[in-house]
Amino acid sequence: MNKKDFPKIHFYDQDFVDIYDKSWSWLADYWLNPKTGEAASDGYFIYPGVSPDSKELFIDQFEAIFASFFLVYSNRNYPASQNLDYLYSKQEDNGAIRWRYNTVTGLAVEDSENPKGVSMPLFAWAEFNLYHKSANKKRVKDIMPILQKYMEWIDAEFKQPNGLYAAPVAATSMRNSPRENAVYLVDFNAAVAINAAHMSALGEILNDKELGFQYKKMYFSLKTRINGMMWDSETGFYHDLDKDEKRLPHKTIAGFWPLLAELPNADKADTLIAHLSNPATFGTDHPFPTLSADHPAFSEYGNGYCGSVFPAFNFMVVKGLEKYQKYDLAREAAIRHVYYILEGLSPANSKERGALYEAYLPCKEGFAKWDSDPDFPRKKYMHTICLSTIAIMIENIIGLSISLPRKTVDWIIPNLEIMGIENLSLKRNLITILSNKSTRGWEIQMESEKLYYFTINILNSKKKTLPIPSGKCSMLIDKL
Repeated sequence: MNKKDFPKIHFYDQDFVDIYDKSWSWLADYWLNPKTGEAASDGYFIYPGVSPDSKELFIDQFEAIFASFFLVYSNRNYPASQNLDYLYSKQEDNGAIRWRYNTVTGLAVEDSENPKGVSMPLFAWAEFNLYHKSANKKRVKDIMPILQKYMEWIDAEFKQPNGLYAAPVAATSMRNSPRENAVYLVDFNAAVAINAAHMSALGEILNDKELGFQYKKMYFSLKTRINGMMWDSETGFYHDLDKDEKRLPHKTIAGFWPLLAELPNADKADTLIAHLSNPATFGTDHPFPTLSADHPAFSEYGNGYCGSVFPAFNFMVVKGLEKYQKYDLAREAAIRHVYYILEGLSPANSKERGALYEAYLPCKEGFAKWDSDPDFPRKKYMHTICLSTIAIMIENIIGLSISLPRKTVDWIIPNLEIMGIENLSLKRNLITILSNKSTRGWEIQMESEKLYYFTINILNSKKKTLPIPSGKCSMLIDKL
């Protein structure tokens, strides 16, 4: 396939289209030979060392998992599972897969703040998404023994007698977050629940009922404990616990991971989600800060994880909102987030040239700062920024949800606009879906090489599922 054959998006704001296109173009610079750091089309997705003369190259578990969520849309120009497979190849006899590897030496990176080298256990979440974008059942069968051994290691090393998991804050990547005395981390425990739920789903894909039941039981057990011990009805939030299982007062972005795990009931979810619109907590101008705005350590300059806005965590929050059908809020937050990214790319009143950044300011446009880390934020940090400029663009701003095994495309449109996607590869089927205003009114134009099922949901008032035949066709919105 020609390297230019990425899916095209259509949107009424051309700046959104431009940053999407540029993201695919810039990704080419980060496929490197893991030993030499030289560009290699069949290499790994690697962010080179922060200093120009650095010879260190790393593959990071957190990055690899999140990057897979936008690489699935590359029309197979970039292998979405490449870095994941590298990590799987490093699995130790006890099941361990460490948080980061130096690809030059092939060794796990040691970290005094994270002595066991654990990362957020989310492999099954990534693999479930890969399956729905590729329909590769054989891959699920091949990687399941690896994922099972990994979960056994997580259980053996981090599960405590109270049923919760104890891990260092460094395992969550939120290194300078003011989470002093936190032993039972809400995000790490929610991640284990997310992984267990998706392990169960992968088991069901393989028709392994025993495996499905085993992990479903694990998920519900953890769900009960997190809701019972970490939820605070007075603050309407999920909190970390100290060694004595007492809830700690701080509110961080970690408290929203339970949405993605589908842990809260509808009432708790509404209370928790209200924080995202509350300017006193997480409803800052640029959504969403990593620390609640009412915390004494909150910084308008970001100061690392004391308020900066990180694309990976915004992606997590947006996907959590989807679980509770809060599509309008998810889209509104996504659009505001991308506007701030665009501001950083073309800063007004600045002599310095703009760029894409690892993290942004929470209360105005611009990149975040961290006094103790001069290399923060990393420029063109494509490993997570593309979650916003590609994945969220397709899934939340345009509103498409795709499943190859089910042969379904869902399109949630909160309002009628000129937008859509062109030449998106669904395995060996290129599809185009565009909304346009014609003389006959609003019209959805579609083109496909094979039949699939299309569900359109407009303004939450019109919803219809139709079989879309091969070839070109169109439908008038007024006729639905």
